[in-house]
This record gives sequence, structure tokens and C-alpha cells, in this order.
Amino acid sequence: MNVAVTGGRGSSGRWIVDRLADEHAVTCLDRTHPGQAGHPDVEYRALDLTDSGAVFDALTATEPDAVVHWAAIPVAGRHPGVDLYRNNTIAAHAVLTAAGRIGARVVQASSDGAYGFFFAEETPLPDELPVTEDHALRPEDPYGLSKVVTEEIGKTVARRDGVPVASVRPSWIQFPGDYPCRDDEYVGDLAAGAGNFWSYVDIRDVVDAVEAALLADFAGHEAFNCVGPDNALGRPLRNLVREHYGGLPEDCAVEGDAAAYSTAKAEDVLGWEPARSWREAADESVPEPTV
Repeated sequence: MNVAVTGGRGSSGRWIVDRLADEHAVTCLDRTHPGQAGHPDVEYRALDLTDSGAVFDALTATEPDAVVHWAAIPVAGRHPGVDLYRNNTIAAHAVLTAAGRIGARVVQASSDGAYGFFFAEETPLPDELPVTEDHALRPEDPYGLSKVVTEEIGKTVARRDGVPVASVRPSWIQFPGDYPCRDDEYVGDLAAGAGNFWSYVDIRDVVDAVEAALLADFAGHEAFNCVGPDNALGRPLRNLVREHYGGLPEDCAVEGDAAAYSTAKAEDVLGWEPARSWREAADESVPEPTV
């Protein structure tokens, strides 16, 4: 396939570019150009992704079969909320609109932040455990709201242009050999991970999910949870939730040290399931991507 990847020089996007470049023709669209230091098999174009004209020009010039829209301000609190919301939603509208116009399928970065747990004033219990993609989206913060809007943009483009759009909802992304979800201050403080119910995901599992979504046979817009196979503390999830929240949701079907988010839909539609636990990946040594 000919694939355009936005945000492909970012901390997680570069892992996506590095993997896809093995088997696909990849163009990386990002704010800056690496010059001679980029991946030798990747074409780079520098542009402002909130400039819809520049985005349309770049995508019509490269004519990709698929677009992976991974560029975004990735977390709340580092930018004024209005700037984060504006950047994430306008860029998504520009990229997905252009992709739809040229008939390219889309895989985009959403987030478990869309559910609204992590940045809530008082984190509520979920309506269900495990949390499925059908759970209500109730964000109180600009980041989570921006992800809800980008998913709505995906639904619009899928309806109007007839292209499949996958919104991947990763939890806290970890990198091999760099797993802050196993730091002493995190493991030793139950409240530190309560906002997303101690969930995490290895970047390589994220990349696998993105590639699976590029190749899967589905129509319209679909959202997919993307989390690790267990919780980051390695303890029974029911006990963790009871200890921190004082109870469990009525609809509770988790056992053992399971993750709080279900990946059953991704397994059914994409043929993807998480393969990397912190138990092995936290101390792995893996070469950095060349991007």
C-alpha cells in the first residue's frame, strides 16, 4: 500500500512509520523535515496539519491508499486547553476530509481519554468492567473532548465518502525498556493509575493494531480499544477497584489481573489482541526506530 502517516516523527508515530516502511510505501507528514537523518525508505513532507489547503495539496500529490492520522497534542495540561482542542480537531478535520475526498481509508489516533475517566474532577466508576467501545463518552477536559470530536469527524467522512475509518483508542503508551507504569512512585500509589484503572499498552502492540486496522475488512467508522493484556500493577482488578473506589459496577465480568478495557472487538474485527505484558516488556532492549 501507499500510506501517508501524520505525526510520524513523534514519540509513538515514529514506531508506526518504521514498521509500515518495511512493507509499504510511506510518506511522513509532520511539522519538521529530518533532512538526511530520516528513514532511508520514507518520503517526508513538512507542513502545518491545521492548514487544510496544505494538507489537501500534500495528499492529492502523494495519492495514498490509506492515511494514518497520528498527529496531535497527546495529553492535557501542557498547552492551554483551547489551543489543544483547536489543534487536534482542526488537524483531524483537514486530514480526514482530504483522505475521504481521495478515497483513502483512515486509521486515526483516538484515546481512552474519550471515555472521560482520567481527567474528570472526580473519577467515576465505569458503567461496566471491562469497558467496551459502547461505553458512554463523557469527557470533562479539552483533550478527551477533542478525541470525541475527531471520532465524530471520522463518522462523517465514512458516511459521506464511503471510506472505512478506524479510531484506535490506546491507553497509556509505554516503550520497551521505558515503562513508567512500573516506577516505584506509580506502583506504590494506588491513586496514581486510578484515572484509567491502571491500564497501559506497549507501543509495539499499538503498531500491530494500526497495521491490522489498515488491512481489515470493515465498513463505516469503528472504534477499537487498544490496551495491554493485564493491568499495570499485576493485582486482581476487582480488588484494586474496590480498594480505591469502594465498590464495583453492577456489570462486572473481569477476573484476575485483567485490564479494565475490553479488546474483544479488536480481536473479532481486526484479528488483533495485545501480546506484550509489562512483565517482559518493561526491561526489554529494542532498537529505536530510524525516523
